[in-house]
Amino acid sequence: MMKMKWIYTSCLAGLLSLSGCSDFLEVYPLGRTTMPVFFSDMDGIRAAIPGMYSKMYDYYTAEFYYYPEAAGNMVSLPLISADAKMVNQYNFTSDPEQETSAVGKIWSDIYVAMANANNILEYMPSLKNKFPSNADELDRYEGQALFARALAHFDLVRVYAQHYTYTEDASHLGVPIVRKSPGPDGNLKRASVKEVYDFIESDLLKAEKLFANQPMTSAYFASKKAVQALLARVYLYQERWIDAERYAGLVIASSALDYGTDYLKLYSDMSTGNECIFRLNGHLKSKSLGTFYDYNAPSMLAADTLLTLFSDTTDLRAGMFQQTKNGNDVVTTKYLVTSTVVQEDIHYDPFVLRVSEMYLIRAEANLHLEQYALAADDVKVIRARALQVDPSTLSLTEDYASLSRAIEVERIKEFCFEGHNFFDITRRKQDLKRSSRTNSTVSYLAYPSDLFVLPISQKELNANINMVGNPTVNK
Repeated sequence: MMKMKWIYTSCLAGLLSLSGCSDFLEVYPLGRTTMPVFFSDMDGIRAAIPGMYSKMYDYYTAEFYYYPEAAGNMVSLPLISADAKMVNQYNFTSDPEQETSAVGKIWSDIYVAMANANNILEYMPSLKNKFPSNADELDRYEGQALFARALAHFDLVRVYAQHYTYTEDASHLGVPIVRKSPGPDGNLKRASVKEVYDFIESDLLKAEKLFANQPMTSAYFASKKAVQALLARVYLYQERWIDAERYAGLVIASSALDYGTDYLKLYSDMSTGNECIFRLNGHLKSKSLGTFYDYNAPSMLAADTLLTLFSDTTDLRAGMFQQTKNGNDVVTTKYLVTSTVVQEDIHYDPFVLRVSEMYLIRAEANLHLEQYALAADDVKVIRARALQVDPSTLSLTEDYASLSRAIEVERIKEFCFEGHNFFDITRRKQDLKRSSRTNSTVSYLAYPSDLFVLPISQKELNANINMVGNPTVNK
């Protein structure tokens, strides 16, 4: 399987140099002979952890992060020429032959990150046996690698497979489960979506135990809190409402939100603040997020479907937009760094998990558990923070339809341009409805649709006899 061979053999370079390689024929012998040596002592594993996060950063600042925005209904593209970035995902014309754009790149980028985590996990037993005095430290590294592997599988299955409840028993095709970086002859087949989610849950529950009572020290590293937050999100996607409510509650109980200027600094200063649970560090890394949303020539704009949700100009989040240089369009400022401190080394740190998401997950879970008052309370917390008022001053109609819409709107307003929109549409089994002014060739797609997933790349299909494509999009 050509893709898997390249991924397996590029992982050592990723661990050592924080960058990938282009030729598996060149790298593979090096990887085979030096990997055991690299993981033979504590210095090696300590170097491997930043390399793992570096590969996670790479896919969180590229096509994977843009895809759920471009395919959703809250943005527009300023240009829809054939070479415009994400135009195929915007127009739902993704092709299996598109290896260097979203179709092939999301697949390969995530599997590279997964391979880095798998190598850490593969050599962990020998390290624990060899260095028993470093048990707590190694438990922490193992927990981080399990979290990274679970997140990679979760992100991959959201892109290349229909959402969990698409079939009653989630038996529809998911993605390959990679428990160990495959060798050059590995031909992995696609597991069912249920099997993938079971694997994700297993990794996260193991990680939760490994972290034990170790405190969260930095939002730039996975922690027990990050594991619990990701479990809350996974259970939300599975519609396991009791579990989603419980895990979101665990995170909320040990966390705080940021308010006022501290909230704005999460973006303008790249601050981790109080509410950041897991955020990837862009120090010395790609500046792509900044250029993608640069007001001089942005690649993605706020659509009127999004802007009309901010009718209340006192909403803090309404201030995180600005007109583009031409004065005709509006772009997000979530990736406009204005801090003088950060300006000396401008970098962009994409969010993965925030406390605010936990409030809205718990609200959605309680909605489905018919605990309407509790659901309303959590929505009020997020809305009140944005309006800078006390939650007690707000009122919400406490019925299913009203609360469902309130949760949906708050998720859109809170997480726009942070890689959630399209995934929320599909898991909610909604039709895709765009603005009547959209310049996309697709203004409406009824649920369900084969177009709601990307095709498996043709290169992967050609290389792996066990791989099958997705209906319709893999022609």
